[in-house]
Amino acid sequence: MPDPHQSTPPHGGPLPQSPAPAAAGPADPAPAQHQELDRAPAPDPDHGPQSAPGSPTPPERGAQEASGPAEAQQRPAPAASPDPASGLLPPAPPPPTPAGPPRTTGPGQASVPPPGAAERYEASADRSPADRSPADRSPAAEPRPAVPAPTAGAAHQQPPATGIEAAATVPRQKDGTPRPRPGWAVRPAVAPTALPDFLDHPDPAVAAEGAAVENLLRCWVREAGLRRPDGLAGTPLRIPLPASGAALVVPVRYWSPTGWHRFGPARLAAAPAAAPALDAVTLAALIAREGTGTRAATATAAVTATAAGSCGVRGSADLVGRVADSVRRTAEFIADRRERPAAPPPIGVDRFLTAEQSLLLGHPLQPDPKSREGLSETEVRRYSPELHGSFPLHWFAVAPSALATESAWTERGRPVSATALLGRLAPGLPLPDGATPLPLHPWQARDLLQRPAVAALRDAGLLHDLGPYGAHWYPTSSVRTVHRPGAPAMLKLSLGLRITNSRRENLRKELHRGVEVHRLLRTGLAEQWQTAHPGFDIVRDPAWVAVDSPDGTPVPGLDALLRHNPFRSGDDAVCVAALTSPRPWPGRTTMSSRLAEIISALAAATGRTTTAVAAEWFLRYLDRVVLPVLAFDALAGIALEAHQQNTLVLLDPVGWPVGGRYRDNQGYYFRASRRAELEHRLPGIGSLSDTFVPDAVTDERFAYYLGINNVLGLIGAFGSQRLADERVLLAAFRRFLGKTSGLGPLPARLLDSPTLRCKANLLTRLGGLDELVGPVDTQSVYVTITNPLHD
Repeated sequence: MPDPHQSTPPHGGPLPQSPAPAAAGPADPAPAQHQELDRAPAPDPDHGPQSAPGSPTPPERGAQEASGPAEAQQRPAPAASPDPASGLLPPAPPPPTPAGPPRTTGPGQASVPPPGAAERYEASADRSPADRSPADRSPAAEPRPAVPAPTAGAAHQQPPATGIEAAATVPRQKDGTPRPRPGWAVRPAVAPTALPDFLDHPDPAVAAEGAAVENLLRCWVREAGLRRPDGLAGTPLRIPLPASGAALVVPVRYWSPTGWHRFGPARLAAAPAAAPALDAVTLAALIAREGTGTRAATATAAVTATAAGSCGVRGSADLVGRVADSVRRTAEFIADRRERPAAPPPIGVDRFLTAEQSLLLGHPLQPDPKSREGLSETEVRRYSPELHGSFPLHWFAVAPSALATESAWTERGRPVSATALLGRLAPGLPLPDGATPLPLHPWQARDLLQRPAVAALRDAGLLHDLGPYGAHWYPTSSVRTVHRPGAPAMLKLSLGLRITNSRRENLRKELHRGVEVHRLLRTGLAEQWQTAHPGFDIVRDPAWVAVDSPDGTPVPGLDALLRHNPFRSGDDAVCVAALTSPRPWPGRTTMSSRLAEIISALAAATGRTTTAVAAEWFLRYLDRVVLPVLAFDALAGIALEAHQQNTLVLLDPVGWPVGGRYRDNQGYYFRASRRAELEHRLPGIGSLSDTFVPDAVTDERFAYYLGINNVLGLIGAFGSQRLADERVLLAAFRRFLGKTSGLGPLPARLLDSPTLRCKANLLTRLGGLDELVGPVDTQSVYVTITNPLHD
């Protein structure tokens, strides 16, 4: 029962796909309307005529225009410098502008390279080890520098700094030459390539510990403002712990300009050489103690001033407990997936569901991404997507006087109520006359049945417990949203468990928001937007049911949102978080991400280097996924909370990006400055959804979710997985932003700001904050970080 208004492609039929390429070349041809443009040279974008803002860009453009591969050709090969692949090399200075006639793209256009440009990129990649992936590099070809050792007594020239100041007081020289760091007596440097990757350890518990330790270290390095260690490749990172009177020494496997570092095992600096490395729980306890008296604590206190003491013992104990639970669950997920790398049916034949259940490790900048506190061992196996869980829903019947519902769902132009939709999802469900079915997550149903408000509704005959019923549903990456292959709708259910930063119970304003956005898009906004960006859409949330108490107040946790399911079993739609997350594969002992698998396969099929393919893939992603999100903000004045788990990329049969989807009824920021325009489109908008946000807050959140979390995170994944040089992709992103400067304030903010505001997940956890509760500007802790695009 499709909804034509419209989460499916604008013209119906399958999701946009490109024909499978031949041995080399792009997977999809240029749109017909741009073919003439592609045949003739175009003027410079800064001086020539420009096309309409947000217009789609033909894929056949020179990679050198958007990513800087041609610039990389002119960069001289480094002589006797640290290994660039280690991430310890400072960013190169801006290269000279290539000679030759300039070409143009209009504002909002992002270039995608043709085969010839990719080969030119390969040539530049072959010129310098910095631009080659491990598959393309020979260790013997990578020169190691002969850096003079510090003079005797240098470590005693001044006392060592403590706390965060230890990092802040040792600037690098302008030319990138490392300066000796006074007071640092460190263990001998170990080449990053010699360090084992604990994600590949045969013991799942060791792999899970390694993943958790890296997550905690990445969080703390970012949130405390720590800097890259100076010195040779392999120089360990020293992390002062003044609250404990100690310091950590951590081998650096890879230092990422965007924060996606890779670390080895952490040890106390004063520990004997034979002492074991710190486990994740101990590390979490040590870091939690640093929550006072630092830059990080100042940021936390500013947000949690009304929750005195929450950043003390209670917050520390909570963090430690949740890290322990996350490690235990991650070990279980890795062990199970190694035993069953292929998804069982019907999961394995539904590509969207397979992708949703593949996110084993969680986001690399969450301190406890897989904590499932509150679930028993049996419940973990039933309700976890990582374990291919499935279960029937628990159903209630709601009397008309207690029912709250709204629907903008239509079929062939006719409205369909939420009651009718739910009836189709549970055919044969025995209902009292006039009652509406309400599906709940089984864990939520058990919890609700113990709440006095629910007991009162049952005693009054307004709510009837019908128990488990019907076919199995499958949890997606969010755990609480469930999918059933072939069903017309997914269900976003309330779940009172704490998952990442929040208890995941739907708020009534969020239910209104999903319907409101669907109605807004149907005013002609979607058609206007998708004329320029036909491959991108918002997954709609057009209906919901909930329960009110006799006095009309919402009953928390008794609700369900109906989300349109636009995906058929063969549609390859994968959230970016799952795309970039390592996981086991059949017949292998090592883990790798689906992104790495795609890039490697495309490189093998086309005969190009992985770096060339990675650059082209990234450019296509910018054009097909990021550009439409920027254009939507410019057109409608609505910023999307497009972080990696909310963003789905649509892939063609060989893995090239051809489109995208955004999902999340919570994550909309209606700009206050555009209120009159939006109210003209949809009178009364925002009155129930509480969605208008001051522009300053919108700009900060948009820069974090789309800029830092999504795009810079993707760049970090490419770099940390040795698929591309992050500096090359950062240059590509800068050029893309320069060409989209007319699409709202975000491009200029990302380009021009030396620092950016960034959500601090570890400090948010220490502060005891729930991101779904309270004013939007104080729901989580934000810190200031260096903008890698501005270096």
